Amino acid sequence: MPVKLDWLIIGGGIHGVHIAARLLGECGIAPDRLRILDPCDRLLAHWRNCAAATGMTHLRSPGVHHLDLDPFSLLRFAGRRKKRKRRRARLFVPPLDRPALALFNAHCDRVVETFGLANLHIQDRATRCSVDRESVCIQLSSGDGITVQHLVLAIGAGEQPEWPDWAPRSHARVHHVFEPGLAGWPSSSETVVVIGGGISAVQVALSLVEKGHRVHIVSRHALRQHQFDSDPGWLGPKFMERFRRERDFDRRRALITAARHRGSVPPDIRRALRRSIAGGKLLWHEDQVEGFAAHRNDLALRLTTHTVLKAERVLLATGFSSKRPGGAMVDALIASAALPCARCGYPIVDSALRWHPLIHVSGPLAELELGPASRNIAGARRAGDRLTSAVRARA
Repeated sequence: MPVKLDWLIIGGGIHGVHIAARLLGECGIAPDRLRILDPCDRLLAHWRNCAAATGMTHLRSPGVHHLDLDPFSLLRFAGRRKKRKRRRARLFVPPLDRPALALFNAHCDRVVETFGLANLHIQDRATRCSVDRESVCIQLSSGDGITVQHLVLAIGAGEQPEWPDWAPRSHARVHHVFEPGLAGWPSSSETVVVIGGGISAVQVALSLVEKGHRVHIVSRHALRQHQFDSDPGWLGPKFMERFRRERDFDRRRALITAARHRGSVPPDIRRALRRSIAGGKLLWHEDQVEGFAAHRNDLALRLTTHTVLKAERVLLATGFSSKRPGGAMVDALIASAALPCARCGYPIVDSALRWHPLIHVSGPLAELELGPASRNIAGARRAGDRLTSAVRARA
């Protein structure tokens, strides 16, 4: 018999954990009626792996953007931790009190503990979803089934890293920074070519230099500086009012694309990169790869300027694919209920992030409603606002 629940959240990352906390802490949903479905061995595992792989030390987001309910929870949590430590850690950096990764992760652990979310985690994967009149049926890879009254799709793009056409996917010395299990690689000194010009590429390159590796960065564009991945005006009426008034979803997609500062770094990361380049520890190539060859002892990358870079490893920091996440599972769900999508393939949802009376979305799947900040931590909090308001209105 399928397990029957009131709420199932598919996705145990930043969005899934925050929404679970909001439903339990603000909407009075009973813990025995809610579960989080995620294939990883613990909640937030993919986030932790990706952050560790890039060598991140501090978040790009302000200290009020986190997974707890109260916006000032992280700042208070840091104050308590500081009192318990004799040696003051660099817990926040300017501007806007950006937290250290270790502090943010410890605070996430506290949120998971406070709401008992580890006990609500089903370690499995949804392979198929379909909608009937009064419920959503989810088939799991284990063969089990779940029937729910309310489904939240909190699926990120983490399982679809972007690979350039020239890069072989099966070569032992070519990796994507967001591959599972990459954190900590490599352990011995090597020459590494990092592909990409954004924050992940620069952070991982600086981390490799610090560990004694010889590093080249190949970027298609000059270094771009932006404090955040989109203007903070997208979190409020300054830009969102125009976005909401725009009813053409192709134009909304164009606004999102134009607003995102892809391939950019904040000022502190830019300064660290400049120092590393000036010190001869890192080489920057504003160029593109047009050819790849693997030899017995090294890899050769031919650039459009006819420069040939030889290295022992290639690390791709090229971000994630822009295609709609969820793959065949979301495809089947769309087909089962004729769910509306824009021409870009992404959901058309209402102001409560409802794709269907029984289905809510968050993260990338909500961006045609929430705008360019939908994918990040602030977007998770905006999704939580919309969802909790809708649940309370029904109560």
